[in-house]
Amino acid sequence: MVDSEVLSGQLLANGIKTKHESAKLDHNIVVVNTCGFIDKAKEESIQTILEQVNLKQQGKLDKVYVTGCLSQRYRDDLMQEIPEVDAWFGTMELPLILKQLNADYKQELLGERLLATPSHYAYMKISEGCNRTCAFCAIPLMRGQHISKPIETIVAEARHLVQSGVKEIMLIAQELTYYGLDIYKKRALADLLRHLSDIEGLHWIRLHYAYPSKFPLDVLDVMRERDNICNYLDIPLQHASDAMLRAMKRQVTQQEIRELLAAIREKVPGICIRSTLIAGFPGETREDVEILKAFLEEVQLDRVGVFTYSHEENTSAYALADDLPAEEKEARATEIMEVQQEISYQKNQKKIGQVLKVIIDKKEAGRYLGRTEFDSVEVDNEVVVSSSGPLTIGSFYPVKITHAYDYDLAGEVIH
Repeated sequence: MVDSEVLSGQLLANGIKTKHESAKLDHNIVVVNTCGFIDKAKEESIQTILEQVNLKQQGKLDKVYVTGCLSQRYRDDLMQEIPEVDAWFGTMELPLILKQLNADYKQELLGERLLATPSHYAYMKISEGCNRTCAFCAIPLMRGQHISKPIETIVAEARHLVQSGVKEIMLIAQELTYYGLDIYKKRALADLLRHLSDIEGLHWIRLHYAYPSKFPLDVLDVMRERDNICNYLDIPLQHASDAMLRAMKRQVTQQEIRELLAAIREKVPGICIRSTLIAGFPGETREDVEILKAFLEEVQLDRVGVFTYSHEENTSAYALADDLPAEEKEARATEIMEVQQEISYQKNQKKIGQVLKVIIDKKEAGRYLGRTEFDSVEVDNEVVVSSSGPLTIGSFYPVKITHAYDYDLAGEVIH
């Protein structure tokens, strides 16, 4: 999404009319930005390319270009299979796409993106690539080695976003906690957060994709000190069985994960910890699944997403036998999520009667939907907000929680 926003900003600056996923179908050129991370994302990307090629064949489009991870990874195969695409570009070839469209890459456009999100929140990439060698992950193949953006560049981009009305910035990277090692020779995420939290008008800063191994604990001190850094951390654990963590090459043990979670909660009381897990990795036994479920029961994470394992060529796990049927992987994912569902329900019940600060994201079917600082967009809980008067999208309101469900809350604005 961020790459698409940057491309759109560059095109607009070159005087080329650009729109994200225009429903009007009044355009003559389409750029499909693909994902090549897991099977489902690849299928969706291929499906989208074929739909656009079909429109081109019907004479409704002049050109179809493809960029992004799938194009980076499978360009040669795809060129042969879908020759109707006019040109293919990799993940780092933004200047080449612009050249194809007779546009210049404008270096001075710092953070001037065409947001694909509502105007009150934005994702912000602080680095590109990853140096980890997790067995299941193809990202380093598609995105290359870790490259941090300088602090001043990120701060300038954030300032620009805030001036354009953004109130919440979600920091993203292939790995957030590695930030700064390449350019500052130390983990510099805490320094970056201090600079960002000084920006006037930036209400919420949210951290996504923090790797558990060698986690920089000084980040938590800044989080505790600064009001505008959300007490929220997305820390992908992937598993809790030591056998699986070793097989996945995660460089961390279950005991180290437990100690890290305890340290995080001690330093930032009330923090919301989100994680993602993988079900059905090669060699996963029933015992591994039971260990993971018991771990969830014990550590009581606030938010969890479960992916089924996707067998990716050129990763080290590709040499292992992917012999669990898809149905079994799905069944295990469901089983793990059922444990988390109960945890989520119990945690939400405790929020009834509390007054929480809620940002209003949208109005849908006559009701307002918002989020607390403990919830990120699309992946976490929503708050269904009722109010005696109209509310402004992108504004904050004190909301008293009156009902709680497995994954959502409901409440009313206190005027």
